Amino acid sequence: MMNDLPHLSAGAGPPLVVLLYTPRAANPTGLARWSTMRMVRPFTQHFTVHIVNRPPGLPPTTTMADLATVYARGITSAFDGPVNVLAISTGGSIALQLAADHPDLVDRLVLGGTAATLGPAGRRAQRAYMERARQGKRPSPALAEIVTESAVGRRLVKGLLWLSDSGHEDHTDAVTVLQAEDGFDLRGRLADIKAATLLIQGGKDLVYPLDLARQTVEGIPDAQLVVYPDRGHSGTFTDKRFAPDALAFLTDS
Repeated sequence: MMNDLPHLSAGAGPPLVVLLYTPRAANPTGLARWSTMRMVRPFTQHFTVHIVNRPPGLPPTTTMADLATVYARGITSAFDGPVNVLAISTGGSIALQLAADHPDLVDRLVLGGTAATLGPAGRRAQRAYMERARQGKRPSPALAEIVTESAVGRRLVKGLLWLSDSGHEDHTDAVTVLQAEDGFDLRGRLADIKAATLLIQGGKDLVYPLDLARQTVEGIPDAQLVVYPDRGHSGTFTDKRFAPDALAFLTDS
């Protein structure tokens, strides 16, 4: 199933393919698995949820279009027709590319905390992450800039992110995906997306600023935007309103 892509499945009903960013090209384990399953649990009451990941060892020259093709093959191998897709953050970038390149495979598309290209802070932080990884350093502290604008908060977050990298010395697969997103800008192709689309965005998202989210929605025919004004990047899809808003859109007949 899914063309041998790593995936976790739960629930009952029609398929809902979930695309997330994970540092490792594998099913999440431990705390990451727990938090992922907790996030998708409301959706399992209506859908068979398939959390799909990329295969390990993709070439370093992989583009977002290449990643979309990988997922398209997985969807084609597992399902007879178009599927609903829920995609978060960098997973949303992949989903946008998928919906533009393979419009016959995506029925309804819900995006959380993403846009058709990275914002300046998001791009800067991800490039710093890649550079640290290439130098053999723990890369995640580079992402503190996009977690909080507070100088004190950033120092604390850097320490926590440094600890989160423990035991994961090989960040090659993560760099491959972030490098693909660094070159990603779909603003000129948004009209190619035919799926009914909802984007839920935080008004304080530092990775994909709200103005880019608005441009994204304006470029997709009949797309809808929901804004949580006081939420930052991760706060958007952990907000208690996220699942009900997404489900209302996905189940609206």
